[in-house]
Amino acid sequence: MKNLLIIALTAILFACTDDEPGDPGPVAAKSKPIVFTSNYPLYFFANEIAADTIDVRFPSIDGDPAMWVPAGDDVGMLQGADLLILNGAGYEAWLAFATLPQDRILDTTAGVKDMLLPIEEATVHQHGPQGQHSHEGTAFTTWLDPSLAIEQARAIKLGLTELLPDQAASFQANFAGLEQRLLELDRSLARAFSDLGDQPVIFSHPVYQYLQQRYGINGRNVHWEPDLEPGTGEWIDFGNLLREHSATLMIWEAPPMPAVREKLAAMGVNPVVFSPAGNLQGGINYFAAMDQNLERVIEFTNPLITERSN
Repeated sequence: MKNLLIIALTAILFACTDDEPGDPGPVAAKSKPIVFTSNYPLYFFANEIAADTIDVRFPSIDGDPAMWVPAGDDVGMLQGADLLILNGAGYEAWLAFATLPQDRILDTTAGVKDMLLPIEEATVHQHGPQGQHSHEGTAFTTWLDPSLAIEQARAIKLGLTELLPDQAASFQANFAGLEQRLLELDRSLARAFSDLGDQPVIFSHPVYQYLQQRYGINGRNVHWEPDLEPGTGEWIDFGNLLREHSATLMIWEAPPMPAVREKLAAMGVNPVVFSPAGNLQGGINYFAAMDQNLERVIEFTNPLITERSN
């Protein structure tokens, strides 16, 4: 009986040791490395490259990820990741509020700093319920230039390969497929925007710098939000802008309010949505969003081609 009691107690002790919080044991161990990205395009690129070998995550963010401020739980979640994939170029302003392990941070634009664009306009303006802010420093919607998006995807491939070296060949093959799709997107956008020629364009928000430079768009910026109606002073400024930059196309991040659309139409300006796709929702993926953007641009430019040919 004494020997049986000792054996039973020993078994209980081993069972308790296996369940200690600091030692999850083999059953509770992570089956895949966990990677977080700071916006949807990076999430999409990482998922395309990693396939099912890595657990790629994007925090649940309401609104523009560039305006995100992580709460305490969010910071803890990021600190526990094996890799944090960032856009860089000043995109993640929230880094000022979070202490993160530097050896697990991948800045996807660190290797293309010579291709980054400075922001020349730094006007402070309202950004809906998120309050006032200014666009200054470096333009950060880099992925709107597919050639830059390819370099960001390449950086992701290298970062994932460091996590799982035995998957290097698979990551390279998946990256090659993604690269070809981005090159085709680049060619399609180049054809669509070339039909504009030198026609003036107005951007509703200063987030299209890389799109503008890549495709030689003759554009000017205002600071309008799709869910806010401009004030009287803004409309006056807009009218003055049209007199020196006679645009009939205005590119928006999302559909403007009906009242704004009607007033623009009365001024001879057509609002066309070109989503930056920073925080896609509703089941649509990156290339589907870009295809929709492309279709809307073509819908606007087709009448221009017909008009020139007549």
